[in-house]
Amino acid sequence: MTNLDQLLSRGSLTGHPEEGLNELRYTILTQGIPANSEGMSELRMYIWLILLNAPPLRTDVYLDLVRQGASPAHAKIQNDTFRTFQGDPLFRRRVTQNSITRVLNAVAWRLNDAHEARVNGWQSPPTLSEFGGSPDTSKMSRYSFTTSNRGDTSTTNDAEQIGYVQGMNVLCGPFLYASRSEVEAFTGFEKLITQECPGYVRGSMEGVHKGLALVDRVLNVVDAKLFTHLINNQMEAKIYAFASVLTMSACTPPLPEVLQLWDFLFAYGPHLNILCIVAQLVLIRDQLLDSPSPNQILRSLPSLNASRIIRVAMTFASKIPEDMYEEIINHAK
Repeated sequence: MTNLDQLLSRGSLTGHPEEGLNELRYTILTQGIPANSEGMSELRMYIWLILLNAPPLRTDVYLDLVRQGASPAHAKIQNDTFRTFQGDPLFRRRVTQNSITRVLNAVAWRLNDAHEARVNGWQSPPTLSEFGGSPDTSKMSRYSFTTSNRGDTSTTNDAEQIGYVQGMNVLCGPFLYASRSEVEAFTGFEKLITQECPGYVRGSMEGVHKGLALVDRVLNVVDAKLFTHLINNQMEAKIYAFASVLTMSACTPPLPEVLQLWDFLFAYGPHLNILCIVAQLVLIRDQLLDSPSPNQILRSLPSLNASRIIRVAMTFASKIPEDMYEEIINHAK
């Protein structure tokens, strides 16, 4: 039995949940979650749900959402599902397009229902209903949900519509790969986007844009020379890191390394993906500095090496000013 097995079975020795969580986080950091070469683990999804504070969902709740069929975002979802980890044989062998479509449509219905409940005063505003700005038209487009005839929403601003964001399929993919059921994947994915990074999937995706600005600022703090070189070559983070911020680096293969990186991010906070993106740059700094055209290198970031990225990212924490670190923590909310 591994230390993680023992910790999960006995809980905290002191009986205090927070101390047990801290021990769980530290064990993940120092020992990792046991997995095979394909990233499969009996414990990973269970641990992710604990770290995300996502209680079990009754299967019939998920099935009711699935039975509603195609959501208003279904056409956009279908356009994205076949591209989810398209070149990854491990993912394709384990996760079907139908599974991705069902989970994304179920989440779409859930968010749509929450929006209508807010508009009609049926409940207090959920996290995802706090919007601002206008729809984004950059690389990752936003697709608004239409509303059903259950309530009149004609007075709401289009920017307040909860929308399907191109790229949500990539955020959903690792959950489906790591889970034993669609219900588990749905539970973790919904919790992630509604509690940890709602700013990535609402309004004008302001959380993503804040994250991109922070990538530049953090890089300037930890490696001013590299930052200046990239800026002088018109390589702001918005040029090369949009997908990395939006998907929490899940857009960069290989998938088993994505899962290891997410173990760390869920343990200590998904906001740390900003530091992990900067760490990926620092790990290839010599290559970037020696290149007169770093844009050629940054067309796609090098393959993930989770343990190296985490080690480098952790060295940044003490270098970042407190007010900037607070912005990092809150940028995706």
